[in-house]
Amino acid sequence: MAGRQVFRMLMLVIAILFTALPVRAQQAATQKPFEPQVGQAGKDVVWVPTPQALVDKMLDMAKLTPQDFVMDLGSGDGRTVITAARRGARALGIEYNPNMVELSQKNAAAAGVTARATFQNADLFETDFSKAQVITMFLLPSINMKLRPKILELRPGTRIVSNTFTMEDWEADEISSMDGRRAYFWLVPANVMGNWTLETQGSAGGQKVDLTFEQVFQKLSGTVTLGPIHAGLREARLRGSAISFSYVDQAALRRDFNGRVTGGRMEGSFRDEKGGEGRWSATKK
Repeated sequence: MAGRQVFRMLMLVIAILFTALPVRAQQAATQKPFEPQVGQAGKDVVWVPTPQALVDKMLDMAKLTPQDFVMDLGSGDGRTVITAARRGARALGIEYNPNMVELSQKNAAAAGVTARATFQNADLFETDFSKAQVITMFLLPSINMKLRPKILELRPGTRIVSNTFTMEDWEADEISSMDGRRAYFWLVPANVMGNWTLETQGSAGGQKVDLTFEQVFQKLSGTVTLGPIHAGLREARLRGSAISFSYVDQAALRRDFNGRVTGGRMEGSFRDEKGGEGRWSATKK
């Protein structure tokens, strides 16, 4: 008797399962695929797609090459990452919404660029950007400003492009407009603030002087100490890790310097107005 009851219960469970299967299959068939809606809320921003023409312009501003690694912050439906991959670059999209990540992966597969275009479901503020040569973003000004300290710590020369929104008092190196929208471009500047000792070697003989740089992002000013004389540097410029400046020495001879910054050292070449030239280096005190 007990065996018959167990058998009946087993058959009842099987019948229920087979009855439920068509219902679940029908639900799966009628479930619509995820479609993003303009203005849908995310963790820190709402989603608004960037027009393809502006995506192309932003990557042009960054002078994207196939050797670059691009990170798109808040990658949405993946179009910037996919466009970068189509140009031969490796690209990674950082997106908080897992549905958008899945959609981006499908779009990359349809475009045939999954080998170079990848997407990560992650928080922007917990992501390492240090390996990127190019960073693209379409974020709110408040998010840009929260990310700015982290961006300024990146390798000098890292290229940053933002759709629509600025970095407030960090002025852009380039601004482009398209169909009423603006894109902003920055090169992360090297940190040269402080005191340096400069030495020259060249046709006019060697010289050793002290330099002091004042820096506000990529904008430079400074002084040179020539014995008892303190003179202002002329035309001091910083673009990524490239630096240039001039000064007039004790013989009233103008010298123009061009070089690159690598951590606490600079080096490059110089010329003076009489045709003298040579090499120079500087170390930070």
